[in-house]
Amino acid sequence: MKKVMNAGLGLLMATAIAAPTQAENVKIGMITTLSGGGAHLGVDARDGFMLAIEQAGRDDVEVLIQDDAQKPDVAKSLADEFVQREEVDIMTGIIWSNLAMAVVPSVVRQGTFYLSVNAGPSDLAGRLCHENYFNVAWQNNSLHEAMGEYMSTEGFENAFILAPNYPAGTDALEGFKARYTGEVANEVYTQLGQTDYAAEIAQIRASGADSVFYFLPGGMGIAFMKQYAGSGVDIPVYGPAFSFDEIIIGAIGDAAIGVRNTSQWAYDLDNAANQAFVSSFREKHGRTPTLYASQGYDTARLILAALDDAHPDDADAFREALRAADFDSVRGDFRFGANHHPIQDIYVREIVASGDGVTNQLVGVAVEDMQDVYVDQCSM
Repeated sequence: MKKVMNAGLGLLMATAIAAPTQAENVKIGMITTLSGGGAHLGVDARDGFMLAIEQAGRDDVEVLIQDDAQKPDVAKSLADEFVQREEVDIMTGIIWSNLAMAVVPSVVRQGTFYLSVNAGPSDLAGRLCHENYFNVAWQNNSLHEAMGEYMSTEGFENAFILAPNYPAGTDALEGFKARYTGEVANEVYTQLGQTDYAAEIAQIRASGADSVFYFLPGGMGIAFMKQYAGSGVDIPVYGPAFSFDEIIIGAIGDAAIGVRNTSQWAYDLDNAANQAFVSSFREKHGRTPTLYASQGYDTARLILAALDDAHPDDADAFREALRAADFDSVRGDFRFGANHHPIQDIYVREIVASGDGVTNQLVGVAVEDMQDVYVDQCSM
């Protein structure tokens, strides 16, 4: 059963789905980015999440969806509304780490479970970890650490690195440097939402670097790569999947061919759960899913699996059911570390030409069973 409602700022959708074994309803609040330059990240996370919910064919889970417009104050206000007025059992959906820091600590302190479909700031993995917070994507540093290690094994010795100046950006460059054994030609932080990268490209040209590593998600990555391709600078580019998802590389086009990126997931991973997910997502939405869709899908599947064992009102039992992660992840092997962040393989993908333009193709594993470096700072 589906219904659409109006409530407060932005779009509020409610979809009823639930566990046949549970008598009580469960209410999930999803706050994500559905408008602005980073909207495709939230749209894909939402679409992946709701696909899993719809496939379950259940009628006792209500999902409320609101647009945070990529603004921390809006996200905080919506979270307060969901927790205090709607009395949701579970919250999810935030894409951006600065919004997560504005929302998650307050939500979990009030006794509500929060499951992240994306943002994984270092503080939430370490000193601010909480028993009610689970990240079903990665810790922010992880894909960048893996690329630092991969570029080292590829023989690069002098990388120019850049990222936006916000929590995920600082985590990105710290992560890269943690496993990169070469020198850093320059480390540059750009403005969040920046669209003109002429100054940074000039710095790259003059740096003497033998490679470029950048983390620029959403529209930022599209703008940078188009300008970089047009600049004539021929230093090879590497990055995390956030800078090279299917939507971004589709907008960049042939200029992205040959770029390698790290991801915890690829649409061509050879496992049954992933093949079924990609096929059903393409059938429903007419596009190849991004890693954000895969993360949303896995998050919903984890919630549904946990609901088979316990209701969130029984917090201890529900928490243990989440920790067990008893579901088939589209990324393959999946388990939680002590800080409720994934321990998982990180893959390398290469952008190649395809019949429809360009696409990511799985190359291999960059790092096996990666555990984030902040787990020892978590007091759980």
